[in-house]
Amino acid sequence: MNAFKVLLASTTLAIAAAGTAKAEDLTVWTISYSADSQVKALRSAADKFEKSHPGVKVEIVMRGVDEHKTALRVAAGSDKGPDVYMSWAGLGLGGEYVKAGLSKDATSYYTKYGWNDRLTAPSLAFSKSYGSGQHGVPFRFSGEGVYYNKAMFKQAGITEEPKTYDDLVAAAKKLKAAGIPAFTFGGSVNWHLMRLMDEILETTCGAQLHDQLKSMQVDWSKTECATKAFTEMQMWGQNYILSPFMGVNQQQSFSLFLAKRAAMMLEGDWLVSQIREGGNVDDYDVFPFPNGTGRLYGFAEYFYVSSKTSKPDLAAEFINLFTSTEFQTEIAGVFGALSVNKEVKLKADAPATHKEWTTIFADAKGTFVNGDQAFPLDVTTEYFRVINDVATGKLQPQAASDAMQTFIGNRKK
Repeated sequence: MNAFKVLLASTTLAIAAAGTAKAEDLTVWTISYSADSQVKALRSAADKFEKSHPGVKVEIVMRGVDEHKTALRVAAGSDKGPDVYMSWAGLGLGGEYVKAGLSKDATSYYTKYGWNDRLTAPSLAFSKSYGSGQHGVPFRFSGEGVYYNKAMFKQAGITEEPKTYDDLVAAAKKLKAAGIPAFTFGGSVNWHLMRLMDEILETTCGAQLHDQLKSMQVDWSKTECATKAFTEMQMWGQNYILSPFMGVNQQQSFSLFLAKRAAMMLEGDWLVSQIREGGNVDDYDVFPFPNGTGRLYGFAEYFYVSSKTSKPDLAAEFINLFTSTEFQTEIAGVFGALSVNKEVKLKADAPATHKEWTTIFADAKGTFVNGDQAFPLDVTTEYFRVINDVATGKLQPQAASDAMQTFIGNRKK
């Protein structure tokens, strides 16, 4: 029996399999990572764990992002589920499953394994944000920035990386004049286009007001910078994003980027590994989105001990192996430029783009998270709808601000 299985089963079949797994099996649910190196890292962790735990078989179940989310929601309402599951940190994604009771409080394991001392402060920031206890353990913390094709910038006469938002708009205009779409986004998955909106909100509103909008403490309909952000979003959607984008998913968007169909992508530090596998990483560079606050856009991914497991100690041991200095050193650079383990440094042969990310992280004046991690799930869904309608010209900016506030106001009644 292969120690590492990539299962593309339906949600129902996957949950049934979790319920019938052998007592010595450890089932880990995660998303389908795009880079082969990331899949190999998961395979390596499974192999190492089996060797150190004779008789245990580790089964990795991988699904697409949306299918994974659905499987977790079903598991939360069932008496069956995985032993360990991957999810994002924050109230909007990881918090949904914590609130639904799918996550086991990991406080005792944090104490036992010293995770609070082992892992970096930015990656740990979300683990205590769920009301009580400590939920989930970070295995990656990613920043998101603007990747660009150097030759396409040169072709359009862009001689330096944009330092301000106005510079970025000016670069987009030069690219368009040269017949090159500025950005490629996969609109069909919602969260991809959201990244641009999040950065624009940071730009138009500044850090404090942006945070207040995301925490629903201020009125979107009466906050001028929110409407301005939607105005900017519509401008990008109508003029500077490779079209049609609503029928394209994130992976297809990446393929279009490699095929030189657009000059830029707003992606995370993980993209370096994907570019290395699909193209020449030296053809590209990256810069932080020039939002004016200096804060870095990014998020963490966690492994959670499932409340459905009958083997919580074994589940915690697997997470401990994955976040250990030894294993994180082995896979350094695979899930992103920087490890969540404080002791792990960038490899000497790391690509120049990873070294650029090290500088971006070091220079950041704080961080802010993706909207789908900041908002509760229902608000996220409305946020997606509004962004899509604005970008495609179906909804005007002030109406978009009004729609956000109406939805938020109705849920509070």
